[in-house]
Amino acid sequence: MKLTNDASGLAHVRPTVATEAREERAHVLRFNPTAARIAVLEHPAMRVLQVGKFYPPYRGGIESHLQALCHELKRFIQVEVLVANEARRGTESEIDGVKVKRLGRLFSVGETPVCLSMARQISRSSASLVHLHLPHPPACLAYLMSGRRGPLVITWHSDIVRQKVMARMLAPIHQAVIRRAALLIASSPNYVESSPVLSRNRDRCRVIPFGIIPDSFRTHDGETIAKIRQRYGRRIILAVGRMVYYKGFEYLIRAMKGIRGHLLIVGDGPQRMELERLAAVCGVLDRISFLGRVSQEEMIAYYHAADVFVLPSIARSEAFGVVQLEAMACGKPVVNTALSTGVPYVSLDGVTGITVPPADAGALTVAINRLLDDPYLRAKFGAAATRRARDEFNAELMGRRTLEVYREVLAAPSTAARKSSAL
Repeated sequence: MKLTNDASGLAHVRPTVATEAREERAHVLRFNPTAARIAVLEHPAMRVLQVGKFYPPYRGGIESHLQALCHELKRFIQVEVLVANEARRGTESEIDGVKVKRLGRLFSVGETPVCLSMARQISRSSASLVHLHLPHPPACLAYLMSGRRGPLVITWHSDIVRQKVMARMLAPIHQAVIRRAALLIASSPNYVESSPVLSRNRDRCRVIPFGIIPDSFRTHDGETIAKIRQRYGRRIILAVGRMVYYKGFEYLIRAMKGIRGHLLIVGDGPQRMELERLAAVCGVLDRISFLGRVSQEEMIAYYHAADVFVLPSIARSEAFGVVQLEAMACGKPVVNTALSTGVPYVSLDGVTGITVPPADAGALTVAINRLLDDPYLRAKFGAAATRRARDEFNAELMGRRTLEVYREVLAAPSTAARKSSAL
């Protein structure tokens, strides 16, 4: 990427030749307003069934994406959501104009819910098109068992990375579902190139970066922000995410040994006690606050109060990193890691923040200190981050690009029957 400045002094991002070539190979969708308008005119009664794991208020990256996508699509088409309930009983409701059916959860395998009635619900749906959000092996199996033969679109959020034995066992199921999909949606060209699944089906991949509603991250709650800064000081580092292996929080905690500032970690998870013990062993527990889960309003206040946002992820399980996008919408520079995923595609090294090697506490220390010690650099990267979040990763653009994919699929439903290359 190349950085240029307009008359206002704000940074603009221009793709390099290499980036343009990668995006071309990966079929990055540029919004075509005519195509999106035609999609609605040609299919005025279009109904889409979105199938995922959970739906907000359950917090998670896929869940946040699904909610933002449905929020935009409902303006043009009929959208229904089919997910699991956290309880054993099913419920039906309408959330912000979107019909959400939560099926009773029989049990979970890891963090993946299993609902026996999902196949029947997919089979009975009168939707024009089914949109699966994967990885979600039970949903794949339910779709195959449903016997449905209509158009299918898949958003491939992430490969199954750590559970290699499980990935091999589930490969035939994923392969069968992918063969039936007309198109596969990926969140970045990086992921298309690096994913074994997507790269072998590159001709059917369309890249639609995940989007947020930038205006929802504006805040006028100056009092809360002031209280956060008063409590933790003016050199605040913020990290957000579930406390699981691929988030790399242990490296950020070790990095704090050489950083003069206060680290706030928002989130919870199975590694929390282990991370708290590590902070004590490293002698930095007094400069790290584990905040657990917070409300969306509180989260926005923490974004605005922070000086630097850090996403220290260490594995491909971190496919995109929506939280860094949220921080960018709040005008914060990002320190992220050079994974072969969409993480460095969202926040660009030397443009909206600093990218360091994964699993490198020393590199994190240097990058964070550089930003904390240089208010001009923070402001420069923060301004570019706000612009990039607003212009390239907004939910409205994501929704309209998705409409274009639906139109492409419905205009040529026979493509769903084409066989993909073997996984």
